[in-house]
Amino acid sequence: MRLVVSAITIFVLSLLSATTHAHNITQILAKHPEFSTFNHYLTVTHLASEINRRRTITVCAVDNAAMNELLDKHFSTYTIKNVLSLHIFADYFGAKKLHQIPKSSTTTSSLFQATGEAAGTSGYVNITNSKGGKVYFSPVDSEDTPTSTFVKSINEIPYVIAVIQISHVLLSPEAEAPAGGPKDLNVTSLMAKQGCKAFSDLLISSGAADTFSQSLEGGLTVFCPTDETIDNFMPKYKNLTSDGKISLLLYHGVPVYQSLGMLRSSNGLMNTLATEGANKYDFTVQNDGEDVKLKTKIVTATIKGTLIDEDPLAVFKIDKILLPRELFKAAPPAPAPKSPKSAKSKAKSDDGEDADAPAPDGDSVPADETTDSNAAAGIHGGWFVKGIFSLFLGVFVCNI
Repeated sequence: MRLVVSAITIFVLSLLSATTHAHNITQILAKHPEFSTFNHYLTVTHLASEINRRRTITVCAVDNAAMNELLDKHFSTYTIKNVLSLHIFADYFGAKKLHQIPKSSTTTSSLFQATGEAAGTSGYVNITNSKGGKVYFSPVDSEDTPTSTFVKSINEIPYVIAVIQISHVLLSPEAEAPAGGPKDLNVTSLMAKQGCKAFSDLLISSGAADTFSQSLEGGLTVFCPTDETIDNFMPKYKNLTSDGKISLLLYHGVPVYQSLGMLRSSNGLMNTLATEGANKYDFTVQNDGEDVKLKTKIVTATIKGTLIDEDPLAVFKIDKILLPRELFKAAPPAPAPKSPKSAKSKAKSDDGEDADAPAPDGDSVPADETTDSNAAAGIHGGWFVKGIFSLFLGVFVCNI
């Protein structure tokens, strides 16, 4: 009996601890005002969301004075992002591990390297544990003598995330190189080259491409239906008015940059480029296991791949056209199967007797407009844990 109690206890604790390893770098640094500037730029450059979605990571924060030295160089936001990416390691380096580095030196990959922005090995950082107890950090391609040292540990979740302070900003020629801004990007050209030609052609022919381009500077996310999906939809597309066509195309764009990780962590209603006043033109982003789905009142599409994901532009391939309720009507619900009683009534009617009166139609709702699966999962999950807990108490009382 005690073995059963122990097994149930371990199971319940594992359920309760499943979310304990989630981390939020913005909240961690918010408790330390001396890192407010560094924290601010992690948010501005969207690096914060990238840190939050990763596991086994190290963030090397610098204080406000060190950040001011970086800002005095008047780098663009995109160059600052590259520089700060050097301060995020794709490995765990807590204070203890830093002082126990084998052979006193190691090289680790930074987010600057992991994202493919760095050329060659320039996104790697050397970490050296000197004889005097100091730990030095230096980008591989830096020509300067290492000056940035480990100061202290800020927050650690063992082997998940280590947030540490280093003395100086890590700089490298590659990271400091001027980075192209959004004005240098051609949205339709990029999409056409990355397998989104049919949708790109519609944007150009309708004139909607201008709105996409103008929105790019503030951040833009595009959901591009596959070329085959576009081809099959063309008869319906041609029946739309000119304004309807533009609204439909704008409905596939969101006026803010959202990586796939950001979409997963920000489920809910999302406005689009077509949203204006009473015309909501919104849809719901919802996780479904590992998939991310986009739900309108008419159809549910699934993100099938990433074509472009480089701030300020993200383009995702989806398997269906997003149909807004402002332009399309939902298909009527499928008729309910007849009950044995209905069949019997039909037989009586055939014999000349009065049949039962038909049941009134129910509310007309889109076939795929269902209860939010996340909310349902939360409710069922809550009852499941409560059930396990009740079982645990029952066994425990019986054991006494």
